[in-house]
Amino acid sequence: MDVSLIVLVIGAVFLGSLMRSTFGFGDSVISMPILALLPIPFSEAVALVGLVGFTVALFSVFTSWKHIDKQVLKWLSLSTVSGIPFGLFLVQSVQRQWVNLILGSLLLIYSSYSIISTRNKGHRSHNPFTHPLYSLPFGFASGMLGSAYNMNGIPIVLYGTTRHWPPKEFKDNLQAHFLLSSLLIIFSHFLSGFWTSSVGLYYVWSIPAVILAICLGNYLYSKIQVDHFRKYVIYFIFLLGLFTLIDFLAT
Repeated sequence: MDVSLIVLVIGAVFLGSLMRSTFGFGDSVISMPILALLPIPFSEAVALVGLVGFTVALFSVFTSWKHIDKQVLKWLSLSTVSGIPFGLFLVQSVQRQWVNLILGSLLLIYSSYSIISTRNKGHRSHNPFTHPLYSLPFGFASGMLGSAYNMNGIPIVLYGTTRHWPPKEFKDNLQAHFLLSSLLIIFSHFLSGFWTSSVGLYYVWSIPAVILAICLGNYLYSKIQVDHFRKYVIYFIFLLGLFTLIDFLAT
């Protein structure tokens, strides 16, 4: 196997893991477009990012359980399981560019609304999304998009912002959910035949870079001011939507 290809794959995985460790999400959005430029099958890229995402979540969850909302996590996990088969159907029957169009549009609309409403009214004191059952559609979308495109983080990020979780609670709840959902998703990848010897090789070589990204990401996270965290997340959601639409226009 070409050594330069392995180095490029490790670099893509490192950047995605760094984003995930810093903000709690965003690894697949960073890693997948880079891996798509490399001469490896799309299914292998999906499987590799799924394995790496599970590894990052495993390290993150073991460091902190205090801020996890177990009721929300239960409903998110159950609805995620129900969404996974629909994602496997989606990747086989619906062209990815149309999913990108819908998803990118929703992200731009939500983030633009959040930016405008925050500037005009500040943070709202009343939040209608506090009931755990409101997490069900977000969990379903997470399972569906995760098994299809490794985008299981985006719906959960949207849910976290609607809950107005503090930064630590936001990050810990995301990682706890990702640990459970990633386990189910990588199992679905295994059943679908996405795992190959090349994926195993890329993953083993990437582990040191992933550990380095986790350490560096935790350091960067500690330097972010609490009152600016949600603003950064909203702006990043806007960029996710923008890049997703660009991906649609490019296909």
